[in-house]
Amino acid sequence: MRVLVLEDDPELGPAITKGLREAGFAVDFAGDLAEADFKLAVNDYDCLIADRTLPDGDALTLLSAQRKAGSTLPILLLTALDAVTDRVAGFEHGADDYLVKPFAFAELNARVRTLCRRGQPARLPELRVGDLELDLPRRRVRRDGVLLTLTAKEFAVLEVLMLRAGEVVTRSELIERCWDEQAEPLSNVVDVLIGQLRRRLGPPELILTVRGAGYRLADPATDL
Repeated sequence: MRVLVLEDDPELGPAITKGLREAGFAVDFAGDLAEADFKLAVNDYDCLIADRTLPDGDALTLLSAQRKAGSTLPILLLTALDAVTDRVAGFEHGADDYLVKPFAFAELNARVRTLCRRGQPARLPELRVGDLELDLPRRRVRRDGVLLTLTAKEFAVLEVLMLRAGEVVTRSELIERCWDEQAEPLSNVVDVLIGQLRRRLGPPELILTVRGAGYRLADPATDL
């Protein structure tokens, strides 16, 4: 899940970004409305987290513009403005949720995860491909009944591959869905992680390399 954080506080912004990345999100950062508007135009996000008061204006103008353009992107306002009138204004301009500073990071994490799921097509709580099982709510992976330990990024990549089991998923698609703007598109970051994931899953090998295209998760239903 890819998130855009719009926050001008030099300490809070990086802290939120770091915390969400550690929680398994791909996170981009913007320090003002102009930068956020540009990133929203060129990237696909699952959620926007926005402060209200920014150097170049009020984030409500960005929210209004997004909604007028037909965007259904889930938006969480994260602000110190806690009056009822401020909350009402936030919702009237298109916010889906409102969290007042100071806040507990665990609550922010839960709210963002809920908003991201709301903006995605309905999915089964558990994915199964052959003897591989992925429990989305509990974020657990089992192969042949054995619980495996995966990093947040490995889990994210495996989820994409399982949702597309039997299909070729390109490196660009994996970077778009599982990494943020810090990832260098021409680097071998995807290949390295796939190698790690293969070792975690063990034999027989499930993730197949499609030379010149990307990767495909073998589906026993079609790979007989």
